[in-house]
Amino acid sequence: MFSVRCASAKPLHPFRHCFPNRLTTSLPFSASCSLPPPPSPRPWRCLDTWRRAPPSDLRQWGPKGPIPQDLPVREVEQIESASSLAELGAVVLSTADPIAKSHLSHLAFSKWRRLKLPVGHAVAPDRPARPEKPVLVSTKEVPAPKNSGLPLNAYMLHNLAHVELNAIDLAWDTVVRFSPLHGVLGDGFFDDFARVADDESRHFGWCSQRLRELGFKYGDMPAHNLLWRECAKTAGDVSAHLAAIPLVQEARGLDAGPRLVQKLVGCGDQRSSQIVAKIAEEEVAHVAVGVHWFANVCEQLGRIPCSTFKDLLEEYGVELKGPFNYSARDEAGIPRHWYDSTINQGGTDELSKVHDRLALIVAMEKENSG
Repeated sequence: MFSVRCASAKPLHPFRHCFPNRLTTSLPFSASCSLPPPPSPRPWRCLDTWRRAPPSDLRQWGPKGPIPQDLPVREVEQIESASSLAELGAVVLSTADPIAKSHLSHLAFSKWRRLKLPVGHAVAPDRPARPEKPVLVSTKEVPAPKNSGLPLNAYMLHNLAHVELNAIDLAWDTVVRFSPLHGVLGDGFFDDFARVADDESRHFGWCSQRLRELGFKYGDMPAHNLLWRECAKTAGDVSAHLAAIPLVQEARGLDAGPRLVQKLVGCGDQRSSQIVAKIAEEEVAHVAVGVHWFANVCEQLGRIPCSTFKDLLEEYGVELKGPFNYSARDEAGIPRHWYDSTINQGGTDELSKVHDRLALIVAMEKENSG
């Protein structure tokens, strides 16, 4: 059993977020009661294949799709002294230049896999290094397409590039920030999120390349800082972090991807639409990883994932917004009743509460006997 709080945060009782005091009163069941297990998320069918694949060097978009790209030697030198995955992640997080950050992310993941380095430990910065542009503003201050100075296709690509750059940092922040929990999370957790960071760096590279082809660059218009604010709210709680980042933010990408593809097609920009379609296809893995590890953490805490997910979003003020891309979310393994309040699960929520109560009793008995 382990605390959902990161070791660097103020220590709390391990069930701080999972078992509110109101669930400890008037319990009609004993700890020995036997209940049927609640439904578990169905894993993405390609998860093992994704995990086994070597780091992809298809970082440039050719005439017919992704092609290999060589990276600058100077960026290889920046990670030479790093001797653990957490240290590699810290280098990426401290790099301000977006293109260099993208390249270093790939080199860091490749080095981790090639040399079989330990996860290690490093301190995550309060916020990742950022370039001077784009200027970060509130969501209300992000200019509308007609006021941005960019044509609509470039405007949409710039917004996506901003999301992908943030996604690089979000994934590496997960690796670095929760490295103190390596003993309970295991190598697989950190390998998965380092691979997510590698994917996101490739996606940013494709968007950045396409912007240049259109005569623009990342930073040509203001952008918001909403994504990182969501990360900062859950920085000390691994379960909340998994709920808010892969299961909400990444899942929004599954919802928005097909719509963005169609808008680019409507602009007559087939090349950009193909890039976005490929990115949307690969984002399924990132949500699937979040589902897997959120369920894993809940299992170690003796918690039901569905009710825990809903409780954490309410506690941290994370909003779920539709419309939802049910087919993509189903493929990634997120059960619909986790996020769609219109889905009737019958007695699932009540059964979850009963399991939570029993788990609390067991935990209290273990503490008292210790």
